[in-house]
Amino acid sequence: MTPTSPTRRTHVRRTRIRATLLAAALATGLGCATLTALPAAAAGEQVKIQYRQSSTGTDQAEPWFKVANTGTAPVALAQVRFRYYFRADAGASYTFRCSWAVKGCANITGTFGTLANPTATADRYLEIGFTSGAGSLAPGADTGDLQLRFHRSDWRPLAQGDDYSFGPDRTAYGDWTKVTATVGGTHVWGTAPAGNEPGPGPTNPTDPPTDPPGGGAALFDDFSYTSHTDPALASHGWSVRSNSGGPGVPGATWAAENVTFVREGSGTVMNMETSTAGTAATTEMTEVLTRATKFRDGTYAARVHFSDAPRGGPDGDRLVQTFFTINDLTAPMADDYAEYDFEYLPNGGWGEPSNILYSTSWETYRPDPWEAVNAHTESRTSYAGWHDLVFTIDADDIVYYVDGQEFGRHDARYLPERPMSINFNQWLIDLAGQTSTTPRSYDQKVDYVLHVKDQVLTPAQVAAKVAAYRSAGTAFQDTVPNG
Repeated sequence: MTPTSPTRRTHVRRTRIRATLLAAALATGLGCATLTALPAAAAGEQVKIQYRQSSTGTDQAEPWFKVANTGTAPVALAQVRFRYYFRADAGASYTFRCSWAVKGCANITGTFGTLANPTATADRYLEIGFTSGAGSLAPGADTGDLQLRFHRSDWRPLAQGDDYSFGPDRTAYGDWTKVTATVGGTHVWGTAPAGNEPGPGPTNPTDPPTDPPGGGAALFDDFSYTSHTDPALASHGWSVRSNSGGPGVPGATWAAENVTFVREGSGTVMNMETSTAGTAATTEMTEVLTRATKFRDGTYAARVHFSDAPRGGPDGDRLVQTFFTINDLTAPMADDYAEYDFEYLPNGGWGEPSNILYSTSWETYRPDPWEAVNAHTESRTSYAGWHDLVFTIDADDIVYYVDGQEFGRHDARYLPERPMSINFNQWLIDLAGQTSTTPRSYDQKVDYVLHVKDQVLTPAQVAAKVAAYRSAGTAFQDTVPNG
C-alpha cells in the first residue's frame, strides 16, 4: 500500500492494562549489556551535562539530557557515563526507557545502581552510557536530545520531589551540576550527593540485567528447507502463496515455484524470484507468510537481501521488496486493522523517481475512495545488499531499525489491537516503469526471521539471540501460542 502523510485519529485508543505490559517492560530491561572498563580520560577530554525536566508527574520520571564536549580533544561517547541521583520508593525496582535520541536509542544504555552512602535525597542512581555506535563528539559539539525516562517496574506512582537530581523548574536545557559525568572512569563534571563521588562503573546494580532474555515465547526460522514443497515448510506454519489477487499487477500470477532455498555461505537462504516480460500474463510475483495470525507486541527481525537490478534483461520495473506484519481489514476504516512494513522500492514508484526505503505503521485505510491513516519514515538511497531489519512494538510506540540504527519511530496511535501474520513478498506495482518485452527477474533473499513475543530487544540483543539459536543447532522454533 502506498504510504501517505499521517492522519490524526479522531477517537481515543483504548487504554491498555498495565499488568499485561509488565512482562514486556521487565524484559525490555535496560536495553544493553553493562559497559566494560574503559581507559581513563586523556588530557583535553572534558564534558558537561545539560538537563531539562520533561514531566513533573507521578507516572514516570522524564529527565532529558545533552552531553557537550567542553574540552580541546574529541571524546568517544563510549567512554562517557553520567549519573542521575534519586531517592527510591520503598521496595521498588525501576525500568529504564529511551523515548528518542539524536544518537539513536539503540546506542544509549541505562543501568540502575545503589549508593554506598545514602542521603536524605538519594540512595539510587540511573547511570547513562553509550555504545560505540554513538560515535564521538568534536570539541564544542553536543549529542543533541537524549529523551529518557524511567518508571517503577510495577507502574505504581513514584515521588520525584525528594530526588537529588530532580529540577522541577528546569523546563529548558541548561548546565546541571546535580548530575555527574565521567570520561574513561575519571570524574569530570557535577557534584554527587555527599560521599558518593562516581567511580568507573556501577559495581552494585539493583535492577534487572540487560543481557538478551533467554526465555519467552518466540518464533525463529533459519529457512533450512529444500523447496517450496518441503513438508517441513508447511508443518512449520508457512504458506507459499499461489492464489490470485492484489497487491500488484492485475492478472499477474503468484508463483509458489519461484520460492526456492539455496546455499549461501555456510547456510541456506530463502530466495523469492519475481519476473516479468512486460505483460500481466508474463508477470510472476512471490509471497511467503505465516498461516497463523498470532503475533502482536514484541520484537520482529529478519535479515533481508534487497536487489536494485534484475539478474538479466532491462532494469526499471517498479518493484516492492518487503518484510511486514498484517491482519485483515474487517471494514473500511476499521480501527482494529494493523500493518507494519519495511518496503524497499529499488526503482521508485508511488510518485518516487528512484530508490526509497519506507517503514510504515498503519492504523487503518479505506480502499475506495482511497483514504489512509498511517505514519511513515523514508530514506531515499540504495539499500541493495544484505540488511538487518528490526521493529519493536510495545505499549508506547513502534520503533524500526536498519543495521542496528534507529530508522523510524511511530507513536501509540498506530499500535495494534489484534494479532497479525508475518509476511515477505516481492511484487510489481505496475508495468509502467519498464515496458520492454524482454524477460527479466529480480531476487529478494531472506536469511532468517525472528519474533519474540512481548519482549522489546535491541538490535544487538537480536543478533545475540540469533547467534545462540545457530550455536545450538536450532534451525526452527515456534513457541508462540495461538490466539
